[in-house]
Amino acid sequence: MATPSPKIKKEAAPEAAVASRSPNGQENVDLYNPDYYFNRELSWLEFNRRVLEEAQDKRHPLLERIKFISIFGSNLDEFFMTRVAGLKQQINAGVVHAPPDGMTPIQQLVAIRRLLHPMLRAVRDCFKHDLWPALKKTGIYLHNFSELNVKQQEKANKFFMDEVFPVLTPLAFDPGRPFPHISNLSLNLAVRVYSPEQGEHFARLKVPSSLPRLVLISESKSKVEFKRYHFVWIEQLIIANLSHLFPGLEILEAYPFRVTRNADIEIQEDEASDLLQTIEAGIRQRRFGPVVRLTIDHTMPRHIKDLLARNLQLDPKDVFPVDGPLGLSDMMSLYNVDRYDLKDPPFVPATPPPLRNLTVREDIFAAIRQQDILMHHPFDSFMPVVDFLRAAARDPQVMAIKQTLYRVGRDSPIVQALMEARENDKEVAVLVELKARFDEESNIGWARALERVGVHVVYGLLGLKTHSKMTMVVRKDHDGMRRYLHMGTGNYNAITAQIYTDLGLFTCNESLAVDATNLFNRLTGYSNQSRYNKLLVAPVNLRQEMVALIEREIKRHTAKQPGRIIFKMNALVDGEMIRELYKASQAGVKVDLIIRGICCLRPNLPGLSENIRVVSIVGRFLEHTRIFYFQNGGDEEVYIGSADLMPRNLNGRIETVFPIEEPRLRAFIRYKMFNTYFQDNTQARLLQPDGTYRRLTPQKGKIPFNSQDALIQYGNSY
Repeated sequence: MATPSPKIKKEAAPEAAVASRSPNGQENVDLYNPDYYFNRELSWLEFNRRVLEEAQDKRHPLLERIKFISIFGSNLDEFFMTRVAGLKQQINAGVVHAPPDGMTPIQQLVAIRRLLHPMLRAVRDCFKHDLWPALKKTGIYLHNFSELNVKQQEKANKFFMDEVFPVLTPLAFDPGRPFPHISNLSLNLAVRVYSPEQGEHFARLKVPSSLPRLVLISESKSKVEFKRYHFVWIEQLIIANLSHLFPGLEILEAYPFRVTRNADIEIQEDEASDLLQTIEAGIRQRRFGPVVRLTIDHTMPRHIKDLLARNLQLDPKDVFPVDGPLGLSDMMSLYNVDRYDLKDPPFVPATPPPLRNLTVREDIFAAIRQQDILMHHPFDSFMPVVDFLRAAARDPQVMAIKQTLYRVGRDSPIVQALMEARENDKEVAVLVELKARFDEESNIGWARALERVGVHVVYGLLGLKTHSKMTMVVRKDHDGMRRYLHMGTGNYNAITAQIYTDLGLFTCNESLAVDATNLFNRLTGYSNQSRYNKLLVAPVNLRQEMVALIEREIKRHTAKQPGRIIFKMNALVDGEMIRELYKASQAGVKVDLIIRGICCLRPNLPGLSENIRVVSIVGRFLEHTRIFYFQNGGDEEVYIGSADLMPRNLNGRIETVFPIEEPRLRAFIRYKMFNTYFQDNTQARLLQPDGTYRRLTPQKGKIPFNSQDALIQYGNSY
């Protein structure tokens, strides 16, 4: 019997919405034409190419380049664990969903491999022939074991016997012992041994993640030099000492390999009576997800490669030979060496003017009563957010604190402040999002710690991730109860706030406070609130309101008062939103998009998107702010919030987007921030109609301008 062809679900195209008139008024344009959309996965790969370009850029200090190549590797790991794994699941299920670009999952996998292979060659060339030699020239040596001198080998061997040998466990594979489980992202050795009595055998040896990938052999410093470091690769050290693990056997060969597994947890919440336990079980299952990629040393012989692929049930196309060290994400450990001469110069984040020189923490409430306060991290310090919560925890006038937590990290001062507040008898309610991908384990730990001190902990709404960034402090002021809000675009994570660009707002605006109260009631209790004064809330009204704002810009566009839309976000994927921006462009509205990562909109197409410019900035800090600006006939409006324009943000998450109402703050965003980004001619790239990005360079007579460096110099001067 013939196998039925997969059923392809294409995005519905309501007949009334399919056609759109081009600027010349002559032809109709089918806005659902797949040729007008870039594929999401291929656009993401182009983003990671831009990360690689930063590693290749010799204008950066050397260890910053190492950081970028590590980020490239880490990004690619996650891409395979989630996106490639998802495509494979769709293929296996036989029912696939075609995105607006029309590519089936099989077509996407083929295109991913085609785009990825030359990129992988480029990253290996960059590391092996550029970064590795450059490290050596600056006194940071990454040795193969055979390159060590006698004294260094003795020290390395001692480290092996003391620290490595006790934790290694060789696992044999033969008719009496099944093929061992290979953990996700673990570094392993495939070892072939021989004895005259038993012949040849295969064994797998896992390199525990608790061991350093680069073993420090020695460091030295003279009075006139920076420190010099000598490292040896852990896999090389183990291979050199395999005789201790297989005594009496001849070591025929040993090769490193690494697997990537499907790590996307799928939760049937309607069947999960205890979400916390279900998430914990899902984290454990990640280790056993199907393998989606096998990375091997390029010298590994065919018989071992075939043995691994066969037992891991992998298509040969999913085996990636590598000329160089496996797992470049491990190179981030090099960034911690004490060589400030090889890093970006440090800077001291600014404090917004209204929050400077506060004599006591409680003065922060008085400052917020006087005016809304905007912070642009990391150029502005994140400490005022921590101080806000610490002040709330200790102020006897504070009655209650409510907060959403998505990614908070380890040793979180935010969570410590919430626990202190509860210990001081404040009413504290916290929504901890357990489904924050790859932060589930950390969030479970914090949820349990909060519950132990009596905090009301909830885990969100059925079927929806809570991605909103919001804190409300209820305080008894001299003139009555008042609600103080902090809302923003980024997570309550004091570590990432130093490397992600985000906006945060302190306000006690009553209309926003009422909206926040209603939203918290929906998150923690039972509420079908569908109308908000000022908040745009997904999945309630954000999509509809965003469409309405774009349509209003089109209606208010005139020759005397041209329309203007400026959006800044991480990703633009949603088909409906792209079509609305196409319509705006066709009407003559100028649309500027600053999109760090994925962009499925195709700019500069005649009759469709010639009025749309898409810029990506990849630099020292991860651009993470979400801003939505509308010219609105001269009555400018600016919104910021937690949502990108992606289906998951608009349909499947609790998101909040809110207006910036004080004119001076709007002006800071519109003219100081946006104009700074638009002047960038070193880190900015312009998206081309074919999906490639062209790096902007200084025009003749112009000096190089780096927007992030400029923002460091500006501080917060609104």
